[in-house]
Amino acid sequence: MKTLVWLLTAVIVSLSAVGQQAVITGTVYDKEHHSLAFSAVSIPALKTGVTPSQSGVYTISVPAGAYIIASSLVGYKPAIQKVELNAGDTAHLNFTLEQDTKLKEVIISASRRQETLDEVPSSINIIGAKDLAIQKTINNNLSDILANSVPGLGFNTNRSSNLGQTMRGRGILIMIDGVPQSTPLRNGARDIRTIDPVAIERVEVIKGATAIYGNGADGGLINYITKKPDANKVISGQTSIGSSTFLIKPQHTLGAQASQLLSGTIKKLDYVVSGRYEQTGVARDAKGEVLSPEYGLNDLQMWNVFAKVGYNININNRLELMYNYFSSKQRTDYIARAGKYGVPDSATIGILGVRPGEPEGTPYNHNVNLHYSSQGLIGGTDLDVNMYLQDFYTLLSSSNFFEGNGQPGILDKKKGLRINLNSPFLISDIWNGNVIYGIDVLSDKTSTVLTDGRVSVPEMNMRNLAPYMQLKSVFQKNLIFKAGLRFENINIDVPTYTTLNTLNYSTGGYSGGGVVVKGGALNYNAFVFNAGLRFNKLSYFKPFVSFSQSFSIGDLGLVLRSAAENTLADITTEAVTANSYEAGFNSTFGKLNIEGAVYLSTSELGASYVYVNGKTQIARSPEKIHGFELAADYALLEHLVIGGSYSYTEGKRNVNDKKVYLGGDRINPPKSTAYVSWNILPDWLIRVQMLHAGNRKRFEPVNGKYSYGTGPINSFTTFNLFTSYHLDKKSSIQIGIENLLNKNYFTIPSQWMSDNLSYVKGNGIRLTVNYVYKF
Repeated sequence: MKTLVWLLTAVIVSLSAVGQQAVITGTVYDKEHHSLAFSAVSIPALKTGVTPSQSGVYTISVPAGAYIIASSLVGYKPAIQKVELNAGDTAHLNFTLEQDTKLKEVIISASRRQETLDEVPSSINIIGAKDLAIQKTINNNLSDILANSVPGLGFNTNRSSNLGQTMRGRGILIMIDGVPQSTPLRNGARDIRTIDPVAIERVEVIKGATAIYGNGADGGLINYITKKPDANKVISGQTSIGSSTFLIKPQHTLGAQASQLLSGTIKKLDYVVSGRYEQTGVARDAKGEVLSPEYGLNDLQMWNVFAKVGYNININNRLELMYNYFSSKQRTDYIARAGKYGVPDSATIGILGVRPGEPEGTPYNHNVNLHYSSQGLIGGTDLDVNMYLQDFYTLLSSSNFFEGNGQPGILDKKKGLRINLNSPFLISDIWNGNVIYGIDVLSDKTSTVLTDGRVSVPEMNMRNLAPYMQLKSVFQKNLIFKAGLRFENINIDVPTYTTLNTLNYSTGGYSGGGVVVKGGALNYNAFVFNAGLRFNKLSYFKPFVSFSQSFSIGDLGLVLRSAAENTLADITTEAVTANSYEAGFNSTFGKLNIEGAVYLSTSELGASYVYVNGKTQIARSPEKIHGFELAADYALLEHLVIGGSYSYTEGKRNVNDKKVYLGGDRINPPKSTAYVSWNILPDWLIRVQMLHAGNRKRFEPVNGKYSYGTGPINSFTTFNLFTSYHLDKKSSIQIGIENLLNKNYFTIPSQWMSDNLSYVKGNGIRLTVNYVYKF
């Protein structure tokens, strides 16, 4: 009651004070007279300001007097105006901001608020709308798009699983608009392909963990930012239809896709609605053989339905609801014929047959996110509240791993609440910053159930409560310091369950089943910390250094599935805390841009899969990973740009005081990329890009055989081609050719897995043609 009385008194006092003051109101526009949402309007002399609404409108009350009013927005040059006011006056001041081409792209994932790349002391990659359009025409698989675009990220697996596609040797947290998609309690490696690129506006990749995000982000995070509405039309849209086919033995390889996007703004309401359907044919290698359907991408049926509706309650408050549905299932008439590992002409291929079990893939992934934002609270604080739901189900291969050929499916249901506040501070004209703080609440229920009803991993019920705080201090606009802290409180309830018989790779028989494991509760508490410093004064050298920690439970489901103990308390379930150190730079010399980074990551406990007595386990030994990345692009001519990157990662773990290399499931071979992009005519673009995988041969065979993760990796190089031509202002033709030179090669996972059934090749040459109409 006292709090309520205090708030009412404050409101009455504020209202009475407004009557004695003057009012400044207006709208912030860009040069095309489009309103700019959520810029900043401030009065430096009063050390106060407001954030305009989604429609760019602002209102601010000030005492009578003469003032300089400033407006700014990341990515734009600031603008100022002078005004002189008497008590009771109302002044209308509109601002027109000019885009600053020298500034880097704007991101939100690094700190949950808008900031430029130059404000973040860590390595970041952005895949924008134009690059997404190019890459998804070549190959619509997000795993492939990311592999071709992000240094330090592992190679595409060419499978429905992204097993082994790590970031700097550690796991990644995948999100859609901040909603976690990864299932760290039982890692099915299906989190990268949980949305279709048609619903994505941009992809933000943050390397290294921060105190802003929690469980599962050991190596970094990938946030899919979904489409935004058109703020300047009542209705606009994009229609796309296309087809793809392999060019070597094209029979049965023909596929087709169609998508429709609609968006617009009606007064205070804005919306985006899109849908996409794709049916692929069989996939073939460079020799025309049908690729294996085991975790394959043959004969896929894919749906994506996306909708986002926003409502501007007033100039400072907005409500937004997002829903995304994704489904990808393999319905094929092929079964796998196992090859012979290590024999180049004996790859696993697909042959006609009746595939057992239900269609493999992801039957459904539902995501709902309700977002409320409020600007200009007490002290200029901004508030963001996200309430989200995820309902995810993915079916793995029906194989002989479980006795009786059981087909496992991972079920994951998440409910979460994220409350984020941002309070700016201004100490002087040369020193300012902000404090971001809040709390994450998550309920995650994950289990693995076979389609015949048997339970492989019981339902693990995790409750995660994590308050956090992040400080950013900017001194003289050029020296940026960041530090953050996050407290993880995780409780996991596990019911009593009975293990199932699984394949023993040593004996070829089945064992491990029938163990009754008494359930219980697991509790984890940890503080993780990060700090970073960046200096941006010199365009030709902008260095940064950072330290960050991550905290993850690891693949608890795998530990439970392989348990030989009778009680949960006796099972080794310790969490992994990793320490990451990084130093890097960005440099611009005219038309040349260069960026690079070196990093070191250590942990007292490991998270690598190993085989012990024929059974999969997680190695709990100390680990150390290091590496570096380098990328550059250069505008040779006004319409001719070249670029490339190189990334290297290596790691070892301690086993009985002996250092042993980490396996291929964690450490990818060196990766090189290069591209040439040429606008031959204003309406005609051609891009050729290269991907090169280096050698990695760190292990010797035991008794003539390589075990899981130790197979030698041989190098290969592939080329892709993209070209587009604008028929008119609204329509265009896009053509993508994957594996342009029809390179015959084995995928990276098929080499390190050292397993006959997994010994598969990459795609042969494939042509995709799309027609796009925008209105």
